[in-house]
Amino acid sequence: MKLILSSCDFRNKKARQTIIDNLDKPIEQCKLLFIPNEKATVQAIRGEMYYLRMQEFGFVRENISVFDYWNTKQFLNLDIDVIYISGGNTFKTLQRIRECGFDKEIINYIKLGIVYIGGSAGAHIVSKNIKHVANFDSVPDGYTNFNGLGLFDGILVCHYTSDRKPLYDKLQADGKYKVYALTDDDSLVINE
Repeated sequence: MKLILSSCDFRNKKARQTIIDNLDKPIEQCKLLFIPNEKATVQAIRGEMYYLRMQEFGFVRENISVFDYWNTKQFLNLDIDVIYISGGNTFKTLQRIRECGFDKEIINYIKLGIVYIGGSAGAHIVSKNIKHVANFDSVPDGYTNFNGLGLFDGILVCHYTSDRKPLYDKLQADGKYKVYALTDDDSLVINE
């Protein structure tokens, strides 16, 4: 299992280099499943926008699959090297993934050795718990399942600055989870 977690993923020079350095093959050879955040519309998913963005990051068009929340079966048992979830609203993105049942598939892919790249919301999603993210992201009405996918043994405080230190200190003092702070320049690579 390999997780590459950061606050800013490809949009930050240091995080981008960490991602590239920790892929199992050159980025232009990687087969990617990109899972867009909660803002993705049917039109955006089925259009060119996400393909162009992934190409900007170095992936090759024919190696890119963009996850379609309304047609999930086509994303089962893919021959891929990487799953990537970027930033957005952590709760709404995870809720959307769970509602279409793809949370279990993400876990299966990662346990099979597919590299996972998570930026901000994408990083939080694979952690133990996301409740503390309510300090930064709005929580949908009726949202009650604050467990992450549990693939990362701990929780993250992304976009860490001195403004987020009180939250970090509180989470550390609570002792319920291992707590990691990631500034916009930081990345965390888990390779088990």
